[in-house]
Amino acid sequence: MKILVPVKRVIDYNVKARVKPDQTGVDLANVKMSMNPFDEISVEEAVRLKEAGTATEVVVVSIGPQQAQETIRTALAMGADRGILIKTDETVEPLAVAKLLKAVVAEESPEMVILGKQAIDDDSNQTGQMLAALLDWPQGTFASKVEIADGKANVTREVDGGLQTVALELPAIVTTDLRLNEPRYASLPNIMKAKKKPIDTKEPGDYGVDIAPRLTIVKVTEPPVREAGEKVEDVATLVSKLKAKGAI
Repeated sequence: MKILVPVKRVIDYNVKARVKPDQTGVDLANVKMSMNPFDEISVEEAVRLKEAGTATEVVVVSIGPQQAQETIRTALAMGADRGILIKTDETVEPLAVAKLLKAVVAEESPEMVILGKQAIDDDSNQTGQMLAALLDWPQGTFASKVEIADGKANVTREVDGGLQTVALELPAIVTTDLRLNEPRYASLPNIMKAKKKPIDTKEPGDYGVDIAPRLTIVKVTEPPVREAGEKVEDVATLVSKLKAKGAI
């Protein structure tokens, strides 16, 4: 079984994002970038399925600038077999990403696509669902457990009311949630091996996909600064102040 794992290069989750002075977007200059955390979980799950003998090959694909090759190398160091970089310096919206991934699926013929439920830069949570719709494949979103057996994927989903388990006929789409697994750290020997693993470079035009944006960013602003708290002497004072502010 071949598994396709899309990964995205985003601002590292430890970095505080800054807005550009002209408010046209987020400032990415000299900012540490890394793999989207939900995508790390996807790579880990795919590698675990390969280690268990369920999967035979893990292919990683990323859409972004040349530097996204580093993100692919990270996935290769974790245990993926090869990578595909669809090179573009443009911002690609979820629908265009889904269309590009559909084209990659047609080329690679994987039995499963595992991707993060969302990216921490735009938090769209759309690509997996859109890809499932375009391919007309069953989908298991927000997965906290994945089991493959008898040509089916049993996916335990995290929903508002608790947990829901769905049985998906393969091929299928799975999007990962935080509690699915704990991604491994790539060892130095594996990092060295990853440098020799192949990465194919493509462009959106190679797949005949128009990535022109459908949305226009009007303005990006930072959230308002939180007001400082106020210390009170006792509970009675606290209650009276809360009443005065209409909080209770």
